[in-house]
Amino acid sequence: MKKLVVILLTLGMVLSMVACAAPATTETAAPAAAAAPATEAAAPAEAAPLYIPVMSKGFQHQFWQAVKTGAEAAAADYGVEIYFDGPASETEIDAQVNMVKTEMAKNPKALALAALSTEAVTEILEECVEKGIPVIGFDSGVPDDKTGAVKATASTNNENAAALAAEKFGENAALVAKMQAATPENPVVIGCLSQDAVSASVTGRTTGFVNKMKEIAETYQPGLVSVEGHTKWEAKVDGAAIIIRVEVSATTEATALQTSANSLLATSGIAALFCSNEGAVVGLLAATADGEDLADDGKYADLVVAGFDAGTAQKNAIRNGWFYGSVTQDPYQIGYKAVELAYKAAMGEAVADVDTGAQWYNATNIDDPAIALLVYD
Repeated sequence: MKKLVVILLTLGMVLSMVACAAPATTETAAPAAAAAPATEAAAPAEAAPLYIPVMSKGFQHQFWQAVKTGAEAAAADYGVEIYFDGPASETEIDAQVNMVKTEMAKNPKALALAALSTEAVTEILEECVEKGIPVIGFDSGVPDDKTGAVKATASTNNENAAALAAEKFGENAALVAKMQAATPENPVVIGCLSQDAVSASVTGRTTGFVNKMKEIAETYQPGLVSVEGHTKWEAKVDGAAIIIRVEVSATTEATALQTSANSLLATSGIAALFCSNEGAVVGLLAATADGEDLADDGKYADLVVAGFDAGTAQKNAIRNGWFYGSVTQDPYQIGYKAVELAYKAAMGEAVADVDTGAQWYNATNIDDPAIALLVYD
């Protein structure tokens, strides 16, 4: 019994010594979980693009579709939202007014407008002034606006555009040779056919052509260039070697324009003729067997002819080589510049009227994509 007690005591002491010799176990605290990142502040909502309605005088015509294409290109370049619309006919004044009112209810930042009637949109223009909405006119714009709403207009400078036709006449070798050889006894006549002497666009074109043509003619016959035919542009010179004759139709009817064209064609010494709009072109074509008299073997084969605008008949005359060429407005640039000016005005920038330019087209470039966009049927 004593021996058993001794064994048990001895075993206890051994176990105690082993336990003391073992290194103490140190528990490593689990690393604290990383603090969850603070919730990021919500990003501010992206600002909506500026909204600019573009209200034209029409919609279906190819001219307005080209304006629309230019407006859309500018909207993409400047990051704005536009809405392009216009009435089915350019006589539908009430329809346009209602369209503009609908867009005004959307609180646009600017408005581009080619008004059918300034008087009809005067109330809207006054509202624009009250709300600080800048208005940009395009094409014919908003003529005689008295409200101050219209900050600038994107349109064709008709004088500059028609001057382009005169410049092209000055590059025609055959016509230049005739001007150089002209004498008071055998003067050269350069005609200008216009449908009226009232409308701003037509009178502007007539003025632009006459002034530039006179300037060019003077380089060949100094002091011997006379402008005749209509009192508005008349500047007669006795003993002239070059006569610029302006023929204005009695009315805008096709038959009246044909009569005026016949008068110019019957003028002795007629060497070149400029038609200041599509109506004048149609009148001339009617007077020349739909243009066939202008062909190489025709009665007026040597006549150098330039037109303005486009239309199926005029494009046909160009393609056949009956016309030397024609001038077209640039509706693409009209649309582009309208939106560009509207954007700048909405951003508080000072804006001013812009000449959207014109293009010369002839048989060699009429089907180029850049020109085809501009010349309507």
